[in-house]
Amino acid sequence: MDFDPVTLARIQFAFTVSFHIIFPAFTIGLSAFIATLELIWLKTGRDVYHRLARFWTKIFAVSFAMGVVSGIVLSYQFGTNWSRYAEFVGSVVAPLIGFEVLTAFFLEATFLGIMLFGWNRVPPWLHVLSCCVVAFGTFMSAFWILAANSWMQTPAGFELRDGLAYPLDWLEIIFNPSFHWRLPHMLLAAYLTTSLVVLSVGARYLLAGKFPEESRVMMVMGIGMLAIVGPIQAFVGDSHGLNTAHYQPAKIAAIEAHWDSKEPAPLVLFAWPDEKAEKNLYEISIPRGASLMITHSLDGLFPGLKDFAPQDRPPVLGPFFGFRAMVGVGVVMILLGWIGAWLIYRDEETITRWYLRLCSWAWPLGFIAILSGWVVTEQGRQPWVVDGLLRTEDAMSPLAGWTIAVTLVLFLIVYGIIFAAGIYFMNRLITRGPGGTLIEPPSTERPSPLAAAQGEGQMTPGT
Repeated sequence: MDFDPVTLARIQFAFTVSFHIIFPAFTIGLSAFIATLELIWLKTGRDVYHRLARFWTKIFAVSFAMGVVSGIVLSYQFGTNWSRYAEFVGSVVAPLIGFEVLTAFFLEATFLGIMLFGWNRVPPWLHVLSCCVVAFGTFMSAFWILAANSWMQTPAGFELRDGLAYPLDWLEIIFNPSFHWRLPHMLLAAYLTTSLVVLSVGARYLLAGKFPEESRVMMVMGIGMLAIVGPIQAFVGDSHGLNTAHYQPAKIAAIEAHWDSKEPAPLVLFAWPDEKAEKNLYEISIPRGASLMITHSLDGLFPGLKDFAPQDRPPVLGPFFGFRAMVGVGVVMILLGWIGAWLIYRDEETITRWYLRLCSWAWPLGFIAILSGWVVTEQGRQPWVVDGLLRTEDAMSPLAGWTIAVTLVLFLIVYGIIFAAGIYFMNRLITRGPGGTLIEPPSTERPSPLAAAQGEGQMTPGT
């Protein structure tokens, strides 16, 4: 059997990075949510915020661990499958990843222990500070990772010497042309994703008649984030799209399935792009809609796919359908937020059961939007790994296809087990709810060192 190493390496990296990204995105939003709960608790003294912070910290710990485990594999793939890529961009990208470790990962690791195990063991202000520092650490992690990814999309501040990229201006490298929109777009996506999960859990508790006080706090905070941040994300996403149209016109042409630049582009609501025939089948569109959005003119023109050589065109199906899935989910998020805000304004004590049922099943929507957006970003950059500088096929290691196929199968098995175990454990924690704890809280009396060590290993009945 003939195994194409480039295709298999791309599939393997796409699988591992897609699996990985959902966990850091969730922890970015969840750490900010926990820090907010802790700050409100410190300000108001209401126990409900303290109970919710403890509850979500357990789920954060599981998600954080899964993100770390799944992320380690990505670094190894740079050396195994993509060694030529590592050689080409090493002087630029490697320091950015190193900065992430120094400024984010070490920061998280230092204060994560206090966040997870410092309940009733350290002063309240120190625990709250630790939660805020961990939240800041997740932000810094996103900052450096997106700086590296954005540089691959819109490279700047470098020079080529002997066929390799070398840094000239680190400020231009970090704050490259697409970074200032890509970073807030991803952060807001993480916050909205977490808000949907929190909202869904609160709705499920209310439907089951459990934890009413905690549920209402989760519902109000989740709905508030969707209602306020959802429209902001729509603005940021639109601005990011205009930035992409300027620096990566081929990607925008694929997103819009726009073939001919000689006529205004319709806004294609649905179609089946036929790349061989260079046209759209079964098209449902709004005339001149895409031209209005991208050029702010009904008669505006922008490059179509036919303006690029076939070997320089990105695949169309992934960016086209991925973008529509992302936007569709975004519209649903905004509607859920606005409807929920209206229901709470009408009657804060009673939220309609049909709305609770909708919210109870809405938790995957944010993850779907993130994965769809990632498909748009990464497939839309093809056939380049570093846009305009390094092609994907030239970034590969000299490997036999069957070796990549074997490791891909192993990843599918191992990741499947890890994912199933992690989801099972998080679901178990959610089922138990804010009222239970995995570890008995320490006594208010000062114990002896031996008694404290013994108490750490005691589990509550039924665990």
